[in-house]
Amino acid sequence: MKTQRNQRRIVAAAVCAALTLGLAGGAHAQQASEVTGGTTADDTSAGNANGGGLPQVQQQGDVSFVSGGVGLDESKALQAAQSQWPLSLRFTGPTAEFLADVHVRVVDAHNGEVLNATSRGPYMLIKLRPGRYTVHAQYKDRDQSKAVTVPAKGSAKAAFYWNTQ
Repeated sequence: MKTQRNQRRIVAAAVCAALTLGLAGGAHAQQASEVTGGTTADDTSAGNANGGGLPQVQQQGDVSFVSGGVGLDESKALQAAQSQWPLSLRFTGPTAEFLADVHVRVVDAHNGEVLNATSRGPYMLIKLRPGRYTVHAQYKDRDQSKAVTVPAKGSAKAAFYWNTQ
């Protein structure tokens, strides 16, 4: 009888410990990903703090960015939000087809990297301090670079095109 009671206590303690570790690990994973709003597994705009169909805002150092635009709602939301973000990037291919999975690096005038991320869709909006930057975009094995100046007021835009045919 005592053995069964002890086994139940041990099992209960093990289950409790596993649940505690699982919850703590999930919280750590969400914190480590630096995603604002939603969950780390949430690639959609549903339930995020941004509203209006805008994808999750992400943070890298002191730079905020958002990317996406594959669906119509998300695409419209990103286009509408462009004027609120200092830098707006667009990635397209032949016949204006939208591209995703574009690797983006932004470096400042002193060649210091301020952003290194992959765009989830054809639009990427980035909050940067005013200044001169170079945007390096890579789609598959093809690289492009563009110089941009982010103004103190207003926004800058850069469009990248790849002939994927």
